[in-house]
Amino acid sequence: MRRLAPAALILLAGLIPAHAQDAAVPQSTGQVKLSFAPVVKAVTPAVVNVYATHVEKEQANPMFDDPFFRQFFGGGGGAPRDRVERSLGSGVIVAKDGMIVTNYHVIANATQVRVALSDKREFDADIILKDQRADLAVLRLKGAKGDLATLDIADSDKVQVGDLVLAIGDPFGVGQTVTSGIVSALARSQVGQSDFQSFIQTDAAINPGNSGGALVDMSGKLVGINTAIVSRSGGNIGIGFAIPAAMVKVVVASAQAGSDRVLRPWLGASLQNVTSEIAESLSMDRPTGALVTDVAKSGPAAEGGLTTGDVVLSVDGMAVSDPDEFGYRFATKALGGTAELDVLRKGEHVTVPVKLTVAPETTPRDETVLEGDSPLAGATVANLSPAVAESLGMSMDSAGVVVTDVEDGSAAANFGFQKKDIILVINGQKVTDPKTLNQLAQEQRHLWRITINRDGQQISTILGG
Repeated sequence: MRRLAPAALILLAGLIPAHAQDAAVPQSTGQVKLSFAPVVKAVTPAVVNVYATHVEKEQANPMFDDPFFRQFFGGGGGAPRDRVERSLGSGVIVAKDGMIVTNYHVIANATQVRVALSDKREFDADIILKDQRADLAVLRLKGAKGDLATLDIADSDKVQVGDLVLAIGDPFGVGQTVTSGIVSALARSQVGQSDFQSFIQTDAAINPGNSGGALVDMSGKLVGINTAIVSRSGGNIGIGFAIPAAMVKVVVASAQAGSDRVLRPWLGASLQNVTSEIAESLSMDRPTGALVTDVAKSGPAAEGGLTTGDVVLSVDGMAVSDPDEFGYRFATKALGGTAELDVLRKGEHVTVPVKLTVAPETTPRDETVLEGDSPLAGATVANLSPAVAESLGMSMDSAGVVVTDVEDGSAAANFGFQKKDIILVINGQKVTDPKTLNQLAQEQRHLWRITINRDGQQISTILGG
């Protein structure tokens, strides 16, 4: 408690945000003894520990098919052994039916998830939605009975730098832990944990195992999901990041609607940072906003009148300083309405209405898991469409057959293929659709000549089969 200012202690009695009160010196011994205990008591029952298990079958060594080697090495035969990987994280109960929000990276490859409540009860949990782009996932407890404590989700747009916050989770597996601090910054980008770079930064101690835990305000509401730290040693140094509650709401709403993926608005335009040079050329007083570099011929941006060279400054009155912040603001808008973009065009401010609709499926996805003995075996591929490109966070003008997933331990993973790789050519034959690619991938060959497009760069390689 030594780190807290006396003014902060006085606020705890009413459990209200710091920015709503005037600073004051404690007037009595009773005021000095005020604590976070009322908030902690109210919110900790809704914070859980998440244990994820991933079982991977290893390939058996062919030597063990020989009776001599089997006897020499103590039996075991040629059967593969299971390799078990475990991860520990935290989660937050957000609905009475046992719905829990955690980080995607906590349960990414889990084959089994178990959840421990603060009252020591434990339950298995189903993964009902995974959203890698936001690094969020939604679980549901199996067989939980009785009233479950939940956290209300706050309006994270009202959070201010300097607000008191508490971080709750299970760091290093030592058990549920509460740390205090303030909001150090807002709209932090370059964190690299998700596609939507607009994090709440806090100095409340966050350590490994806190991922998926709650960041709450002094009214006991969820303002964010703790997700990452900056550290040279792996421990806390006072720089932690949380996914804002606005993004959590979007993911939870999709899960409650019965969807297994998050549907977000599609802009239909490409954006880039406004550099100092660009700002000067446009007679802007400072570099800010998101510069429109391309607009799809048919899409919400084109329909609303957005054009190349426009600089988007705000979304529904919320200022955006760069494309990352625009992406977050736009992605957290509810589908079905219209967003008003404040745009700087040739020195004048223009309002551009953009319909909040999902990206279209212009071609069937035809998602296919590649089989056979090729270097691509274990990769899941699909036809690219605006909807697929949007879900992967790819450029809107991408086309072809794209890798949407790579199975851990597969040939594709071992050879270095990645999500978003566009497969162009195999052994001299152009790839046109997933079915053709799967047929080509099942041929028997000693050498494979493969050409891909990765992040706009064409790469050709020869691999052994």
